[in-house]
Amino acid sequence: MKLNPFLLDEWLAQKHTADPSIEFDLGSSTGPIWTLRELLELGGDVESLLDTKLFYAPSAGSDELREAVAQLEDTQPEYVLVTTGAAEALLILFHAAAQPGANIVLPHPGFPTNEAVAESLGLEIRPYSIRPKNGFDIDPHEIQRLVDANTKLVLVNSPHNPTGTVVSDATMEALHDFCVARGVQLVSDEVYHPIYHASTVRSAARLPGATIISDFSKALCLSGLRIGWMIERDAGRRDCYLNARRYFTVSSSIVGEKLATLAARHGEVIYKRAQRIAQTNLRLLDRFFSEHADVFQWIRPSGGMTAFPWLKTGIDARPFCRLAAKRGVLLAPGDCFGCPAHFRVGFAASGDRFPEAIDRLRAILDEVIPLQQHEATVATGCTNALYS
Repeated sequence: MKLNPFLLDEWLAQKHTADPSIEFDLGSSTGPIWTLRELLELGGDVESLLDTKLFYAPSAGSDELREAVAQLEDTQPEYVLVTTGAAEALLILFHAAAQPGANIVLPHPGFPTNEAVAESLGLEIRPYSIRPKNGFDIDPHEIQRLVDANTKLVLVNSPHNPTGTVVSDATMEALHDFCVARGVQLVSDEVYHPIYHASTVRSAARLPGATIISDFSKALCLSGLRIGWMIERDAGRRDCYLNARRYFTVSSSIVGEKLATLAARHGEVIYKRAQRIAQTNLRLLDRFFSEHADVFQWIRPSGGMTAFPWLKTGIDARPFCRLAAKRGVLLAPGDCFGCPAHFRVGFAASGDRFPEAIDRLRAILDEVIPLQQHEATVATGCTNALYS
């Protein structure tokens, strides 16, 4: 099956080539950027790095990296499988689930590649809606109604991209017990854990039947390493995943794994910086959306580094995002997520420059008002589902 154009990645690519240039990246969903120098200053040995032998890393990941991730996640090293970002982890899971007649249950909106990749493998997608009218909270009863004898997995993303909603410990435990009782795999995508802005929740890695995926790109702010991981207690599943990885990518970069090991060993330092910047910038977003409630509506994210506001009139947000990009501010239009009235704001990637970006957005708003006066042109699909 042919993959559809990846609208989100196509849109974000303009930050490298736009003319006029993009000054403020509020479209990306990653955290404040680290340099190699800053990472090595956490305790890295440059000479040891330079002496690294440039051969294949073990397919499951080096022992050192798996041990460091296990300590970070409070689990056992043998449960950890290293992957090429969380993207490969998801590909492996969808590939394993792709049996004749199988279906999987995914959040909508969600990360756009999930549906596209799963459908390309012949899986039936059963979306559950994350609705503004519910404060973007998931409805576990809706998920349960979607599960049947052909359901292979249920995916939960918490904190959620793009809305920033968080699944409570009690809800996650209830979903876990429901899935285990029916032989359905529960997958918890935790790339933003432990970045929270309200109540803190625990990793689902504590739940014996859950499969966890995460990476170094989001909460750990090192997207350039392109390294992720899975936590899986079931030995048979781990063997399946490892075999798939040997076919898909063989292994990660040995240099990347060494840097990732250093980062994981100092994870609390990286998390602390991400938390500080994300919460500082979120307070600015609070003020901005309060000041401009006549133009925008939003639901404050409870975790992660993204928010998913919308234009109050309900019109397509892409023209607004296009205008902002021309003025040097990159946002992500909601149609990339199947929700054209919305747009995604990443409030951590720009780091300490976020206040300047907010000032630039304020200056753009006078140009936005004419957009509000057009007849609403919200597309069918996501928006109707979200607001119904």
